Amino acid sequence: MYKNLSITAVLGLFAIILGAFGAHALKEILSSEQLLSFETAVRYQMYHVIVLLFVNTFNGFSAKQKNTISYLFFIGILLFSGSIYLIQLTSVTAKSIWFVTPLGGLTLILGWVLMIVIFLKMKAKYK
Repeated sequence: MYKNLSITAVLGLFAIILGAFGAHALKEILSSEQLLSFETAVRYQMYHVIVLLFVNTFNGFSAKQKNTISYLFFIGILLFSGSIYLIQLTSVTAKSIWFVTPLGGLTLILGWVLMIVIFLKMKAKYK
């Protein structure tokens, strides 16, 4: 759990740094469409950092469930947000890594689906 929280804190730190970088340094460099894409990556990263804080401090999840959900979200953030950062900040083109962003989105979705399944099982157990 503490490893997950440490990784989450680092991801939160980077979301803040990248958000500030985007708001200030990239305004003159990126087009409005590119900046919007960059901001989407930052926003999704921060949303999932907040959820990761909940997941790893919620006593209703087992350690295995916390780890599984966390790893899905860690991988999802890396692939989804990371690929967008890569596209916007480097010469890597979206065409060359077209599959990475949606794969990251799918991984994030799987994390949410897993939480839904766990919560439904909890509801059935305590009904």
